[in-house]
Amino acid sequence: MSKQHRQGSIQMIPLDCIVVLNPRERNHRQFEEIVGNIKAIGLKKPITVTPRPLADGKERFLLICGEGRLKAYQSIGEPTIPAFVVQVNDEDAFIMSLAENIARRQCRPLELLAGIKQLRDQGYDKQVIAQKTGLSLDYVKGILTLLEHGEERLLVAVENGRIPLNTALEIARVGNEEKNVQIVLQELYESGQLRGKQLIQARRIVMQRQSLGRSVAHHPPRKTSSEVTTNSLVRSYQKEVDRQKLMVKKAEFAQQRLLFVAGALRQLFADENFTTLLRAEALDTLPTYLAERVWPEGH
Repeated sequence: MSKQHRQGSIQMIPLDCIVVLNPRERNHRQFEEIVGNIKAIGLKKPITVTPRPLADGKERFLLICGEGRLKAYQSIGEPTIPAFVVQVNDEDAFIMSLAENIARRQCRPLELLAGIKQLRDQGYDKQVIAQKTGLSLDYVKGILTLLEHGEERLLVAVENGRIPLNTALEIARVGNEEKNVQIVLQELYESGQLRGKQLIQARRIVMQRQSLGRSVAHHPPRKTSSEVTTNSLVRSYQKEVDRQKLMVKKAEFAQQRLLFVAGALRQLFADENFTTLLRAEALDTLPTYLAERVWPEGH
């Protein structure tokens, strides 16, 4: 970004004239803290916008950074907000917004990484993207590779620090074949690149990737009540009947064993030598529920 682009002035801008360039979801607790701080001490740092005149002569402003502050002002009913107005084109405005999000590292990982892909789609090569975002060239190359293969689950794991980027790239390289993935994890472990918690996390992510897919947004549709049929009800009923029959069988088996134990103890306790030995070893007591079965009429 040139110095001319960074020159600007502070103005009071109507909220309804500002368009959010790069919207993202926000943490509710953090947003409430922003609102509370603004109510208590006011706005400490102006938002950044760039003007865009409309065909009817009216002026709109693209928001470059400060979405949280803008929404906080909207929530407390303020009509205008202090803004630092800069003259930049659409591409530079987007890069400034993306760089702000990367610096804060508070946006959702996929939103951040999709921004890198958008820069690539706008014609920037990997070297320029790395320079403009402050990320390493190897990191940008790896992220773009995972994006091209739709590996959202691996991307989120990398951005959250659960697994290294090289691990994600190796998993993506071998595809979904479980045997090949396990070989890759074994090789990474033996080379010392993947140890401890990261190895556990990698295995967990691989299992999720195989069962839920590469995307974190799409899951297999759940059956709804509209899909219930007569046959499904009959199957459910039969399954419950079988479960209860099995429970009855287990209860009968346990009762038979208990009766056998009670009978055996009754015969043993009838032997005076055996009871004398138990008393000598201080083993002449029984749990109440068992004693009541050995001597139903008391002892």
